[in-house]
Amino acid sequence: MVGYAFTTHVLTISKADYDLIRWEAERSYPQECCGILLGLTADGNRTVTLTLPCENVRLDAPERRYSINPQQVIAALKLARSRGENIVGFYHSHPDHVAHYSVIDLTEAHWFDCSYLITGVVKGSATDTEVFPADWGRKKRRILSLEEISIRA
Repeated sequence: MVGYAFTTHVLTISKADYDLIRWEAERSYPQECCGILLGLTADGNRTVTLTLPCENVRLDAPERRYSINPQQVIAALKLARSRGENIVGFYHSHPDHVAHYSVIDLTEAHWFDCSYLITGVVKGSATDTEVFPADWGRKKRRILSLEEISIRA
């Protein structure tokens, strides 16, 4: 069962990392870009300390879907642990579509307690960016809810 909720949680990211993600979205157009966000979590709020661009290894419809090589995820997890951090999220783009998550995004949001950042790209230019944390709701339903983005200098 799927539910929807709004939260006051915040994803804090540097302007440099935010700009990198949007640049990756434009560079990868018309295919989806993807990557991993490392950082820290406190009281449900996530702070990104490092953005790791990844190759979209999706062979079927990479313009509408993405997949990160499991070896890159393992390497990111090891790097995060060596820094005393965790994987706090993932990002990808939506070529010629809005930044809102799709049904596929919802069903493939397997990392709970992580943020999923999506950037829309229209004709090669990044447009809106939204963040959704994947979580289990009180009624044991998978939910994605809008999360605030705080961009720091």
